[in-house]
Amino acid sequence: MKPLALTMGDPAGIGGELTLRAWLALRQTGPVFVALDDPGRLDYTAQKLRLAVPVRAVTDIAEAASVFSQSLPVLPTRLPVMPTAGQPDKANANAIVDSIKQATFLALAGDASGIVTNPINKAALYKAGFTYPGHTELLAALSGVPGQQVMMLASPLLRVVPVTVHASLRDSIATLTTDRIVTVCRTTEQALRRDFGIVSPRLAVAGLNPHAGEQGALGIEEITLIKPAIDELRADGFEVSGPWPPDTMFTAKARACYDVAICMYHDQALIPLKTLDIDHGVNLTLGLPIIRTSPDHGTAFDIAGMGIAEATSLVAAIELAGALAARRGA
Repeated sequence: MKPLALTMGDPAGIGGELTLRAWLALRQTGPVFVALDDPGRLDYTAQKLRLAVPVRAVTDIAEAASVFSQSLPVLPTRLPVMPTAGQPDKANANAIVDSIKQATFLALAGDASGIVTNPINKAALYKAGFTYPGHTELLAALSGVPGQQVMMLASPLLRVVPVTVHASLRDSIATLTTDRIVTVCRTTEQALRRDFGIVSPRLAVAGLNPHAGEQGALGIEEITLIKPAIDELRADGFEVSGPWPPDTMFTAKARACYDVAICMYHDQALIPLKTLDIDHGVNLTLGLPIIRTSPDHGTAFDIAGMGIAEATSLVAAIELAGALAARRGA
């Protein structure tokens, strides 16, 4: 399998430390990955945190596999300003985005088997003119499928997919449509079959309102938007249930009844996933022509540079990307 491409994320956050710790965890077993980062800043971070990680700049991604067991391979993406832990600098914004672009182009060209993205700070990028709501929208644009991206968060305990993502709650409700619910469910079902090997995926669709609207007494979106989507999917042979009351669908007993929870907005999906299993949660983008995963947490500026960051989620993201690539034969 070809190496995975790992982006730098925000260099003022914990991404560098996570990259180093991920290599320590995976250097003997793989999956092999190459960091698209500034080798000087990774070497400095390793020395500062006393992590025994030899950093090696490589000229192309093919070289990564041959050196991975002995050193962390890095395709250089130079930073114009050496970062200060916990203090994002818009001067580095272009390098952060370039790292994402390079990784995506490597995967689109077939030189990388997939990409794994370290956390970015969108607010810091916005100050430098970044125009996308987040990672997923940028990746969809770079891949030529804008608007087709779907976010899934997965852990051994739960998989969730929000229908609306990077928008305020008010805007999420306003933009929720039957067609969008149907599209997200179709993309999710296809991914569960292809990438997770689930022959007959079971989709549980959450309601929007308390008690799933209480038959219209607490809201009508379940009747006007969500139920029509479920009916259309069932007519096409999908195994889909709902609308589920959001406050009861994440119990252990309920989770045994489905393979993925389709949620109406960001926090409805991410709060239960992160509460149940934030350490092993992985963010993956469905609907792209490439594999993309990411840890399910942010830049953690408050602990950057302290040497206490946990790389469990990034390791899980790398391992999942490797597993998906192996399943696809990438």
